[in-house]
Amino acid sequence: MTDDPPSQAADGSPGVGLVRPSDWVHDAPFPLELGGSLPRLELRYETYGRLAPDASNAILVPHALSGDHHVAGRHAAADPKPGWWDAFVGPGRMIDTDRFFVVGVNTLGGCRGSSGPLSLDPSTGRPFGGDFPEITFGDVVRSQRLLVAHLGIRRLHAVVGGSKGGMQALLWALDHPDEVGRVACLAAGLRQPPLALALNAAARAAILADPRWRGGHYLPGEGPDAGLSVARMIGHASYLSHAAFDRKFGRATVPGARHGDPVHWQVESYLRHQGEAFVRRFDANAFLRITRAVDRFDIADRASGLARAGGPAVLAVSFSSDGLYPPAESRAVAASAGANGEHLCVETDAGHDAFLLPDAGLVRRVRAFLG
Repeated sequence: MTDDPPSQAADGSPGVGLVRPSDWVHDAPFPLELGGSLPRLELRYETYGRLAPDASNAILVPHALSGDHHVAGRHAAADPKPGWWDAFVGPGRMIDTDRFFVVGVNTLGGCRGSSGPLSLDPSTGRPFGGDFPEITFGDVVRSQRLLVAHLGIRRLHAVVGGSKGGMQALLWALDHPDEVGRVACLAAGLRQPPLALALNAAARAAILADPRWRGGHYLPGEGPDAGLSVARMIGHASYLSHAAFDRKFGRATVPGARHGDPVHWQVESYLRHQGEAFVRRFDANAFLRITRAVDRFDIADRASGLARAGGPAVLAVSFSSDGLYPPAESRAVAASAGANGEHLCVETDAGHDAFLLPDAGLVRRVRAFLG
């Protein structure tokens, strides 16, 4: 997922404006699927729109790897960038905040305000760091359910997510079918494909090989920034398609670059920029926990549960040039959902990150699906 979201919707419509995050604390132990528990759960979230009196219009938007709770709008007028899905969420947009109450929440295990490796361990008074436990998407969804209940919502109108967020949407449909009316899963599948497993493994290896890793126990500003930057570069090499790399960069060189310079090609400069930007706002321990949770995701053996009578409607959206989750992955989601499922393939050369880019056909289809 890129760090450079579109600054506005394709039609130039105004967004949700200035927004502010909120923090919620579940002050009780939170058990984890792989064992152990957190002494308490903290979640940072944002909301957009107005909740209906009967709380029937709520839509949860789980984020992808590098996203967070800041889905839409700006925190200050001078912010250079809006929320990561601002082009899709707002008045009159794909997820219309004139109609829906939208909830964005920073994932459990993240580093943007929710419980994660940067949180203080009450038993030591220091950040958990490398001692933060391993998590699953089942844990993530259960944490979201607690927040949804806190907001007074008994049943979500929909869960809409892309990439890692799409995996969470599928878990809502499969594990909590009575608590959601429909789910839209963009650029994801029933399990983490082998190529994505391999790329995540290489990215984690880059972090672990950094001498400043120190077993995950490092002070702020003294962590494995070089390894985390390379990890991000590996990820970004898979987010665009062959055609997109050719269109954006080709074999162009950096102006004035000479043979042997550390950064010679324009594509090198792009990847370096993405790595450096990522390091400024992300934590290596969080990256490890989240990518391992992504890699554990596998509902293929029980996906037929998506087809249960009366279960949520499922829209599986693929992008024709997505090398991480090719269209066959989304077709498998729709097929598993049977009469509850439908599939849309968006023709694009943008690759995996196409789920971040406004497309008129995609917007119309998802808007109609949301009803």
